Amino acid sequence: MTVTATGRATGAGQPVPDAPPVPLSALKARVDHELETFARRETALLEAVDPELKPFGEQLRAIVGHGKRLRAAFCYWGWRAAGRADGDDVVRAAAGVELVHAAAVVHDDLIDRSALRHRVPTAHRALAPPRNHLTRGTGRGATGRALALLAGDLLISWSGQLFTDCGLPSAYLNRARPLWATLARELVAGECLEVLRSGPGPAAPADPDGSLKIVRYKTAKYTVEHPLHIGALLGGAPPALREVFSAYGVPLGEAFQLRDDLLGVFGTPDSTGKSNLDDLSGAKPTVLLALMRRAATDAEQRQIQALLSRREETGPEDLDRFRAIAERTGARHGVEALITARAAAATDALAAGERAGLLPAHAAEALHHLARHCLTRAS
Repeated sequence: MTVTATGRATGAGQPVPDAPPVPLSALKARVDHELETFARRETALLEAVDPELKPFGEQLRAIVGHGKRLRAAFCYWGWRAAGRADGDDVVRAAAGVELVHAAAVVHDDLIDRSALRHRVPTAHRALAPPRNHLTRGTGRGATGRALALLAGDLLISWSGQLFTDCGLPSAYLNRARPLWATLARELVAGECLEVLRSGPGPAAPADPDGSLKIVRYKTAKYTVEHPLHIGALLGGAPPALREVFSAYGVPLGEAFQLRDDLLGVFGTPDSTGKSNLDDLSGAKPTVLLALMRRAATDAEQRQIQALLSRREETGPEDLDRFRAIAERTGARHGVEALITARAAAATDALAAGERAGLLPAHAAEALHHLARHCLTRAS
């Protein structure tokens, strides 16, 4: 194996000494490049089937072109923490995890009927044909939803394709392959629980623990823990290091989603790139809502129930009322406290891994940086 003058490995990584962390922005640029190259090649093949598929291909490229690339970064640093060198092959493998996220976003927006993502129309809105287009017996909205569903399905297939064809030896890939089934199963389990528990319900019980379970399986594990484990398994990391990654990854992933839930209510569309009415109009079973219900007075309970029952009619004034109840009941502060506790748990897990000699210094530094990035974001 050889390493270039810039320190980038040109083949499958071998154990290496500590090296300076790769900046997140530089790693993101490399992941973006791999995804753009892959999507351009695959959509060209798709569009070659029939010219009518060109808008579908364009939308797929647009979907793949967005993302913070945090999941790829965690996968990459799982590999580096195992003592492996930087290389384009592992960056491609990590990029495959991003396509799982892209698929989940398309399906999530479809389920939630969200209108915006990254300040642009969501896939099912963008794929709805023009008003003068003949949709052969179905409405424009139904056509857009059907095409978005198919786009999400294809993205899932692409994730496995990119991972398998990344260039790493098959023996490395085989170590991580079983975890993909776990990732998919737990992601779908969390999504199903959210769907089943969404809606105003008749005096729905306050269940913060149940809401945290949705957070853990819908987002936390596939955002941090599973990507770290995939990278670690690719690199042949020992079980003790993977235990450190779970102790770090699960609380950090939960904190990440709890922050997202707060941004979904208290953020602004200019910052988040999506409507801050989505969780309210969809009556999502968030931890924030559960804490509100647990502390609300009888009058506030009735207000919450009325706000959640408005569904598609929800407007800015309803959001203001919801925010006010979240503040009065202490629910917003309660979520912030949960985030703080989980951030501390993740930091402690990394420190313990360093003391035990399980984490190289450059990997620990990068993971501390990623944790701060996850928790201080505004979008």
